[in-house]
Amino acid sequence: MNLKQEVGYKAAEEVKDGQILGFGTGSTTKYFIDKVGMRVKEEGIEVMAIPTSYQSVLLAQEWNIPLTTLDEHSIDLAVDGADEIDPQLNLIKGGGAAHTMEKIVDYSADELIIIAHDSKYVDQLGAFPVPVEVIPKAKTIVSNTLKDLGASPKLRMAVNKDGPVITDNGNFIIDAKFDEILSPVDLEIELNTIPGVVENGIFTEMVDKVLLGTEDGVKELKP
Repeated sequence: MNLKQEVGYKAAEEVKDGQILGFGTGSTTKYFIDKVGMRVKEEGIEVMAIPTSYQSVLLAQEWNIPLTTLDEHSIDLAVDGADEIDPQLNLIKGGGAAHTMEKIVDYSADELIIIAHDSKYVDQLGAFPVPVEVIPKAKTIVSNTLKDLGASPKLRMAVNKDGPVITDNGNFIIDAKFDEILSPVDLEIELNTIPGVVENGIFTEMVDKVLLGTEDGVKELKP
């Protein structure tokens, strides 16, 4: 069992019968969804899920996990991954271009558990660029404003498609590389004041617990 699978399965053990779950997006969260699906099939637990992307929608459907929405239910537990985690449990997310819906779902949950490989744990956020989802017509002004803030912005381009990455919301992603992020809380707010920005990938003051996969087993971190 690899470390991503180990933490994904560990988080799935915390799911209780009858809960409404927030399904994050990414390679680690996939294992969580798979294990929840196994528990539904083998143990008969009944849960419903609110997905954060088409990826998590399709995975839930493969396991016959019923889907719902925030208009219909509140979330008991959300489980998500991260690209970076600092000692205060602030995050950078958005490597999968789903951070806008992830932030909505994660913020709405009564409990948020982040699952990740221990390589994601860092002393200070900033080695990973901050993904910024932008309305396409605003990409130039947002890029220029990011430069004024000291970032090196780069429009994220698709791999198996010509042109830029298009989010599930129909927008672009600008990856903003900062030399250092001294105050994630302040930067999260400042980025979201730029006209044309939908949401950015800094997540602060939201996490209840982190499960890190290490060579010595799963390590639990709390604020």
